[in-house]
Amino acid sequence: MPKILILRFSSIGDIVLTTPVIRCIKQQVPGAEVHYVTKKAFQSILANNPYVNKVHVLGEKLGDLVQELKAENFDYVVDLHNNLRTRVIKARLGKPSRSFNKLNYEKWLMVNFKRNRLPDVHIVQRYMDAAAALGVKDDGQGLDYFIPAPDEVDVHTLPAGFQNGYVAFAIGAQHYTKRLPTERIIELCERLQQPVILLGGKEDATTGDEIAAHFSGIKLPTIIYNACGKYNLNGSASLVKQAKQVVSHDTGLMHIAAAFQKEIISVWGNTIPEFGMYPFRTKYKVLEVKGLSCRPCSKIGYSKCPKGHFKCMRDISFEDIEIR
Repeated sequence: MPKILILRFSSIGDIVLTTPVIRCIKQQVPGAEVHYVTKKAFQSILANNPYVNKVHVLGEKLGDLVQELKAENFDYVVDLHNNLRTRVIKARLGKPSRSFNKLNYEKWLMVNFKRNRLPDVHIVQRYMDAAAALGVKDDGQGLDYFIPAPDEVDVHTLPAGFQNGYVAFAIGAQHYTKRLPTERIIELCERLQQPVILLGGKEDATTGDEIAAHFSGIKLPTIIYNACGKYNLNGSASLVKQAKQVVSHDTGLMHIAAAFQKEIISVWGNTIPEFGMYPFRTKYKVLEVKGLSCRPCSKIGYSKCPKGHFKCMRDISFEDIEIR
């Protein structure tokens, strides 16, 4: 029975994007026992995945994790993070391994010189390539996300106006330059003309309150329920799963929505879909400002617009959005 280790420490979206690799290894490698290493904060994403036999958690000391992994005596390591710590782990384990191509040089060219040498390939395919030596091939089935029964949200527990259908709007993002300004989120919600549930962490709750306050007492088709910080990740995923449509920035909930084959309005600011992390195998529409000379300004994001104008978000047109 081959024992295979997958490495990916973070974050939500990146881990969800590795799920086809997990599934294909488990289903296509006869007798495969699949283990996965990640950070404690993201352990819940994998806890209910039926294709993962065991999750190992990166703690404060990398050496402790290495000793734990050595005891497992793996046959092969699939590195889907490819950073210094995963290289240390692979060296210490001394087992056959393969890392995915991060395309750092190509991204650097795009960010700094706007020279597009990026392949027209989704990151999922690059993850799959790292497992190719195992004889694994893409099964065409898309992403996975498994919600434990206790975390499923009963729509009848939502406010009355949201029990017969809603749009889920993931308003958060790790970096400021990947989020629409609050007034533009309000503008987009107005255009949707239907019930909208705002999703995000506790850090997004104040913004959610501001958006909800704008619509309070106004007779519009748009009504708002601010669910930011009210549910754990699985609960938010359940609300995404049951939504008619999902609006999201370039963030983890966008990829969870893709796992449930939801129709997605995908909003892009300083980053670009060409980096290969657009919604995977689901219907989606990209909202972005094309032809902006300063975009992309980063492969990740910033705490403020480096140019000060934030045109990549402020100038996005909402005219072509289809109202459901």
